[in-house]
Amino acid sequence: MKVRIFFASLAIAGAATAFAADEPIQPIVAPKVANPALAELGKKLYFDPRLSKSGFISCNSCHNLSMGGTDNIKTSIGHNWTEGPINAPTVLNSSLNVAQFWDGRAADLKAQAGGPIANPGEMASSHVLAIEVLQSIPGYVAEFKKVFGSDKVDIDKVTKAIAAFEETLVTPNSRFDKWLKGDKKALTANELAGYKLFKESGCVGCHNGAAVGGNSFQKMGVVEAYKASSPAEGRVAVTGQDADRFNFKVPTLRNVEMTYPYFHDGAANTLKEAVDTMGRIQLGKKFTGDENAKIVAFLKTLTGEQPSFKLPILPPSSDATPRPQPFAKK
Repeated sequence: MKVRIFFASLAIAGAATAFAADEPIQPIVAPKVANPALAELGKKLYFDPRLSKSGFISCNSCHNLSMGGTDNIKTSIGHNWTEGPINAPTVLNSSLNVAQFWDGRAADLKAQAGGPIANPGEMASSHVLAIEVLQSIPGYVAEFKKVFGSDKVDIDKVTKAIAAFEETLVTPNSRFDKWLKGDKKALTANELAGYKLFKESGCVGCHNGAAVGGNSFQKMGVVEAYKASSPAEGRVAVTGQDADRFNFKVPTLRNVEMTYPYFHDGAANTLKEAVDTMGRIQLGKKFTGDENAKIVAFLKTLTGEQPSFKLPILPPSSDATPRPQPFAKK
């Protein structure tokens, strides 16, 4: 009896695996933290506004982990109330991306982490000043020594730590993942109909894989030109090739109900609007109201378990810590 139960269990597991493998979307896998101390240091740095010139802005300001890893505004607000040129992409599941930023100018999370610190429109500091601040804080010096074996702080260690924390920010066990793994009751008939439409309409040509996107660059406006409200021109800024103009990294659709507004310019405020626009300009298809509602219902099943952790207690500044430069009055 025990032998039969054992092999029956194997058959069920195998069927679930084959079921998922037949689909263009794969389940999110929970992260395995190789170096917990490094990730914990990265978490503190991620939430620390002292990496910015003003002492007000942290990584979490634009990639808020209580808001789907975004800031839910059209374009982010940076140093001195500067309005950014592009919508902040979610940091959740960003480790699954082919590259970072909408134009892919950073190859990985480590390369991305240093960009906002020195960007005058974002955190507006410099790598030199940020390291000077961290080096002046005894608590950080001790923690860097514990993690890296040296009390010397440098930007390479800072970005490595932040990236290690960001790699933990994945969202497994969405209802759709449970369905992929064989739980046929995880989705409603309406949601399944939406997924069928999502596949048959061609959405999976770009939105596929575990992240349901993030693994390719595509032109915004394949069938019909897109009139963007942002000056960003996409991948051409990196490659210099005119063929890459208006090519952007395909965004992940994981947790998409939380990451509004949508597109690189934040022009679509709702999923209904985003689905309508994508169908029209990318696929040459006009979804009916019923079809749109079904696809939106499916997209909402992609919301997974949000990262769960205690907010870090940041090491206190010392008398030697450089004073921040507050925003100018408007």
